[in-house]
Amino acid sequence: MKALGIAATGMMAQQTNVDVISNNIANASTTGFKSARASFQDLLYENLEREGAPTSDQGTYLPVGIDVGLGVRTAGTVRLNTQGGLTQTENQMDLAIEGRGYFVVNMPDGNSVYTRDGSFRLNAEGQIVTQQGYEVNPGVVVPEDTTQVEIGETGIISAFIGNDPTPVQLGQLTLATFINDAGMRPLGNNLLASTVASGDATLGAPGDPAVGILRQGYLEASNVNIIQQITDLIAAQRAYEMNSKTIETADQMMTTANQIR
Repeated sequence: MKALGIAATGMMAQQTNVDVISNNIANASTTGFKSARASFQDLLYENLEREGAPTSDQGTYLPVGIDVGLGVRTAGTVRLNTQGGLTQTENQMDLAIEGRGYFVVNMPDGNSVYTRDGSFRLNAEGQIVTQQGYEVNPGVVVPEDTTQVEIGETGIISAFIGNDPTPVQLGQLTLATFINDAGMRPLGNNLLASTVASGDATLGAPGDPAVGILRQGYLEASNVNIIQQITDLIAAQRAYEMNSKTIETADQMMTTANQIR
C-alpha cells in the first residue's frame, strides 16, 4: 500500500510549511523583513494504464489513464518582496527605502551583501555602519564636530559642521537592484547575498528609474501580515492532521487485510 509513504511526504511538506510560517510570525517586528511562503510540487506518478492506449482494432482509445501520484515535495521558499510600512523614528541615521532597492554593505572579507534594514549608526571613526558594525557603501566618514546629518531622498549625505550654517556634502548612498529579488540568499542579521538565481547587482542612485527613494528618520517595518499568517498556520495544521489520519486509515486497512489472510 502506497498510502503510507504518500501521506508521510504530505506530513513532511506541511511541517516545512509550518516552519516557514513560524519564521514569518517570529519576525513580524523585524526591520525590513520580507515574509516567505513555501511552494510545493507533486512527485512522480506511477502509470498503471496509459492515456490513449488502444482498446480495439477499430481505433478506439482510452480517454483517460490510471496515474497514481507518489506524494509531494517542497520546491522552495518564495520571499515576498512587497513594501513594508514606514515607521517614523526621528533618528537622523535611520533610513527607509520607499520602492525597489537594497543598501549595499561592505563585509570584512571584501564581499558585498545587501539589506533593507536602514537602522544605521556611526562608529568610532565616524563611518556609517550597520548594527553589526559593517560599513555601508560607499564608505562615508562624518566629521567629528558635525552637529547634524541630512540624507536626502536621492541619497546625498550632507553635514552641518560646527557653527557653519552651510552644509558640506560628504557623499551619496547607492542602492542595488536585482532582476530576481526572490533568488537572493538570506544570511541572517537582515542581510542578503546575491546568487546566480538573483543575477548580479545593478547599482544606482536613489530616485533613478526603477530605483526607490530614501526617507530619513524612518524605518521600513516587516511586511508580515499576521492575520494571513495565522490563517495559513491553521490551514497547514489541518492538512497535517488529514495526512496523519490517512496514515492511520491505511494502517487499519492493512491490519484488516492481514487478519483476513
